[in-house]
Amino acid sequence: MKKHIQAMQKAGLSLAFFAFVSVLFVAVTDQLTKDRIAQNKRQMLLSALNQVVPENRYDNDLINDRIILKSEQSGFERDAPVYFATKNGKLVAAIFEVTTLKGYGGAIKILIGINANTQSTALHATAAQHTIAGVRVIEHTETPGLGDRMEANKSDWVLSFNDKYIGDPPLSGWYVKKDGGQFDQFTGATITPRAIVNAVRTTLLYASDHLQQLYDSSLKNRTDSHNQATGQVKP
Repeated sequence: MKKHIQAMQKAGLSLAFFAFVSVLFVAVTDQLTKDRIAQNKRQMLLSALNQVVPENRYDNDLINDRIILKSEQSGFERDAPVYFATKNGKLVAAIFEVTTLKGYGGAIKILIGINANTQSTALHATAAQHTIAGVRVIEHTETPGLGDRMEANKSDWVLSFNDKYIGDPPLSGWYVKKDGGQFDQFTGATITPRAIVNAVRTTLLYASDHLQQLYDSSLKNRTDSHNQATGQVKP
């Protein structure tokens, strides 16, 4: 009986040991996989951002120099990360990661680059508008072969936004042609390009009024974070 109990105890210890090793193995594997997945996502995001603002235009850590624009403050449909590209300490462009929920297949996530330089408009001689650096769709559930022509590797439609601003075309032209604007829609698919044009127009209008304010806010946040990390207290 005693030997039987000892055998059971030994078996129990063995099971406990293997269970511990298994849990440890799963935890380590999960951590390694998690880090790798996070790194892959970061690299994919950076690659997409560089399609909008090429890496030779900036010298900062683009992904980490950002703020989150809350939807209730901005009027965007969802919270929008805004990435700031700078060179020699000066703002070059901002990339808004906005989501429109009005696509034919649902949500469409778009990167919209806005140049920091401005372009005077003929319609408003005293006004200056920011130009578009580039636009890329990075996530969607549109129908393959139809609505997905907004992807840069499927057609050059999305390139039609490059260097545009409010004034070229005028505000009344910032719609698809079916709605009286100047941007093409896809044959047999109007909802998707309409949603994207509307999102780009909304973002451009917002940036024209708030871009410098957003950048100043990001600088303040970074300064405050640095002061807290180093124990410095503002006078």
